[in-house]
Amino acid sequence: MTNVLLYLLIPLAMLGTVVALGFGIYALGRGGEFNKRNSNKLMRLRVMFQGIALALLALLVVILQNQG
Repeated sequence: MTNVLLYLLIPLAMLGTVVALGFGIYALGRGGEFNKRNSNKLMRLRVMFQGIALALLALLVVILQNQG
């Protein structure tokens, strides 16, 4: 059951990373005041999603090693 949940959460965290990265690139390309207001927030959001994805992957590896 835990594996199934992780198999669902990991792609969601990865998708969140890609979306935050896309918005960050958009903000950078747009420039100006929009970039100044949002670029740092978007970078922190991307790093957070990456951290979550890596933690979930590490948890899945540990669970799979303990099962086999």
